[in-house]
Amino acid sequence: MILNQAGTRRFRAYTSKHLDELLQRAGLGEEQRLRVRAVATVLPFRTNAYVVDELIDWSAAPDDPIYRLVFPQEDMLPAAEVSRLADLLKAEAPNAEVQAEANKVRQHLNPHPAGQMELNVPRIGREPVPGMQHKYPETVLFFPKQGQTCHAYCTYCFRWAQFVGDADLKFASDDIDQLVAYLRQHPEVTSVLLTGGDPMIMGEPVLKRYIEPLLEVEQLESIRIGTKSLAYWPQRFTTDPDADDTLRLFEQVVARGKNLAFMAHFSHTRELEPELVGSAVQRILGSGATIRTQAPLIRSINDDPAVWSGMWRKQLAMGMIPYYMFVERDTGPQDYFAVPLAQAYEVFREAYSSVSGLCRTVRGPSMSATPGKVCVDGVTEIAGQQVFVLHFIQARDPSLVGRPFFARYDPRAVWLTDLRPAFADRFPFEPVAEDTRLSA
Repeated sequence: MILNQAGTRRFRAYTSKHLDELLQRAGLGEEQRLRVRAVATVLPFRTNAYVVDELIDWSAAPDDPIYRLVFPQEDMLPAAEVSRLADLLKAEAPNAEVQAEANKVRQHLNPHPAGQMELNVPRIGREPVPGMQHKYPETVLFFPKQGQTCHAYCTYCFRWAQFVGDADLKFASDDIDQLVAYLRQHPEVTSVLLTGGDPMIMGEPVLKRYIEPLLEVEQLESIRIGTKSLAYWPQRFTTDPDADDTLRLFEQVVARGKNLAFMAHFSHTRELEPELVGSAVQRILGSGATIRTQAPLIRSINDDPAVWSGMWRKQLAMGMIPYYMFVERDTGPQDYFAVPLAQAYEVFREAYSSVSGLCRTVRGPSMSATPGKVCVDGVTEIAGQQVFVLHFIQARDPSLVGRPFFARYDPRAVWLTDLRPAFADRFPFEPVAEDTRLSA
């Protein structure tokens, strides 16, 4: 490993060109490695030396949860599609031919779920605003152009389409002035979420160019940063050359009266164990920022109540605020990672029941679906019918927030669209069907 003058590790990324070598380390045979590489032509692969050297237990690979978190698996995609791509790789087909086949596979993986392209893109006048989403009245998402990669990619990431090199699938903008203009036209917006990718992949000078103009927008109460950096590269806040400048930028945000919230993504207790993570957390908290933690529930990685209760307790002890357990979204290899909603509720309930009240700031399991964030509150029996009890944590239609509704129990359902209404002919977010009967 290359060292800098301070004796600390420099960031080193591993990409698809390193994949075969790393798969050998996991003990995979030649045919297995070929099929994993075939999956990696469709879904992006990137990791780094910190994840490889500090987080993965290679003696347990390929079953180690952190290995599964960042390395593609051959059965993530239908076997016939993997075989076609593997045959092309084995025949050393031109890259253009391989990518054409990979693009065909991507088209049926729902690259932009929940109406992101159709319903969430805001407009100034009649013109769509690139690199932004505005789903809920109070919150705008902004995708800074230089932040549309990550220190490592999660295999289940619902933003996978940002990383495959297709401009038509990507949200990104470097026009902060346009964002500020949009905010001033929409005084109902009180929070901006910088997302990606990972905004913390950007150096402090670039990050500052996006954040400082937001401090002049009086209506903004909070600036949020969605990031996996604390788990995948905590050096960003400790030993990177611009770590101190970054923390001073955070202090500047807080000094201007804005709440700076880190939306930190932790998927497993292993990511919280290194001492370096604790140091990074304390430095961020020392700037006056808050850290809220979230992650989806993922089969084969964290579908165990003990993992979640362990994460929440550790996060609380470190000064972070447990915030969300999400349901795996309806995109990418959802079939591979999804946990049925009934099981998801039981995982959440068991974990939630075993922690103190200070950890019970967490909400879930929550689906970020087209109409909004739908929380599964439980399974019960009403009037002899077994049902899911649900409510909106957030919604496109604010009048729906907090109101309970019911769905017929289905042990196989993994997403909102798998459910059917109970005690009604439609869900409250669905339009009323027009009565086409002729008047008498």
